[in-house]
Amino acid sequence: MTFTYYGHSCFAVELKGKKLLFDPFISGNELAKHIDISSIDADYILLSHGHSDHTADAEAIAKATGATIIAAYEVAIWFAQKGVEKYHPMNIGGKWNFDFGTVKCVNAVHSSNLPDGSYGGNPMGFLITSNEINFYYGGDTALTLDMQLIPTFAEIDFAVLPIGDNLTMGVDDAIQAAKMIQTDTVIGVHYDTFGYIKLDHQKAIENFKSHGVELKLLSIGETIEL
Repeated sequence: MTFTYYGHSCFAVELKGKKLLFDPFISGNELAKHIDISSIDADYILLSHGHSDHTADAEAIAKATGATIIAAYEVAIWFAQKGVEKYHPMNIGGKWNFDFGTVKCVNAVHSSNLPDGSYGGNPMGFLITSNEINFYYGGDTALTLDMQLIPTFAEIDFAVLPIGDNLTMGVDDAIQAAKMIQTDTVIGVHYDTFGYIKLDHQKAIENFKSHGVELKLLSIGETIEL
């Protein structure tokens, strides 16, 4: 499986021949100004919640690619009203079998509203399982004991977790999250984009390592194999 990081909390994976894009916020991110959103292909766009730093490019990419938006009911319907033709509404606790695998929506402790101020439903994380690989994306979340449920649903190969602090978990809490979900590989997101989520990269990597967890911090535009 390939994993490409597009900055902030936006990343793409190619799974079983399908391209999944998560939380597209690229054109408004100064750190990702070298990324042309018209070059990004997607079969599915998964949105963890409605905040603009997770949804800003979803409409444009969905309309350009014909991708299906997967999101909380309120978020999915909001995009449908903006002319996005393909969407799949979900909610926390639910799961659905897609052609790339299964998506289960899990709790995230955060807030959510849409860019125009309308109600954005409940924030969520995603557990993606398939016969190829399993992974958990926490979305924007605080540390929560609900994370202890993740390994009861599936054994995951890696997790994508916010580590920037202030608005989400920081490094210390993300390490505890990794222990709860029983993974030794974490890809960090939601850091550096704004002044109050700046990260000391080396210190974070060493802190994770001291707890037996590998923290991967990718360059924007970088693709790795997992």
